[in-house]
Amino acid sequence: MFKIGVDLGGTKTEAILLDEELNVLTRKRIPTPQNDYEKILDSISSLVREISENISDFSLGICTPGAISKHTGLIKNSNTQCLIGKSIKEDLENKLGKKISMENDANCFTLAEATMGAAKDFDLVFGVILGTGVGGGIVINKKLYPGRTNIAGEWGHHTLHHNGNPCYCGKMGCVETYISGPSLENQWKKLTGESKRIPEIIQNITNENGKKWKSEFMENFGYGLANVIDILDPDAIVLGGGLSNIDFLYTEGKESVYNKVFSDLVDTPILKNQLGDSAGVFGACII
Repeated sequence: MFKIGVDLGGTKTEAILLDEELNVLTRKRIPTPQNDYEKILDSISSLVREISENISDFSLGICTPGAISKHTGLIKNSNTQCLIGKSIKEDLENKLGKKISMENDANCFTLAEATMGAAKDFDLVFGVILGTGVGGGIVINKKLYPGRTNIAGEWGHHTLHHNGNPCYCGKMGCVETYISGPSLENQWKKLTGESKRIPEIIQNITNENGKKWKSEFMENFGYGLANVIDILDPDAIVLGGGLSNIDFLYTEGKESVYNKVFSDLVDTPILKNQLGDSAGVFGACII
């Protein structure tokens, strides 16, 4: 059977068509409509119809930001906030007249990297998304572990600092409010008064403010992932999202994590993804 996966991202939506051997036959990306739920539904539906035009028998998986509540069937915990409280799975099934498998972006990323990518040689894999938000997923023996209520792996909403930065989720001090892309850019602006994107910041971290910014980033990254290792003790951690391209996460970042783990032996591999920003769409195909 052919497989179609769709990755609904904050800025782009990608669809891919695979054959039974997981070879790529067709793929297409389009911009994601901003803050408009109905337009998002229409764009996904149109993309699926276009990419499936010449086939009749296929499975369909969707990768979304946020989790589907087992209690209500509605999207929760999404940083694409127009999705929160929506029955996107049911609405898309009605539009397309087809059953859909659906998981959040971090779970799809982790499943793809644990099956086809950087962590394919490991049994217990913790996948990390570091980008607009901070997410995570758990795969055990090539099978996704979603948890009792579909929140397994959500380390981005662990409390890192009591009474710390406010988070859209309603809590204070979440990991996401310290080491997501927007949070790091906000911290740079507080330190310097300058608005810069992450790639520009990385080129300017040798002065006093830059060293302070980097030191705080490494400290928060270290405590966040050390907590994960203390609880889960995974065979490997694989990083994805835009911030996964920062080279010092795999050197100084890893050292910061290791220094904070509760063990006399710490050798957890912290790996860069192999599938890039297409991991989510591959994961959607195989959920």
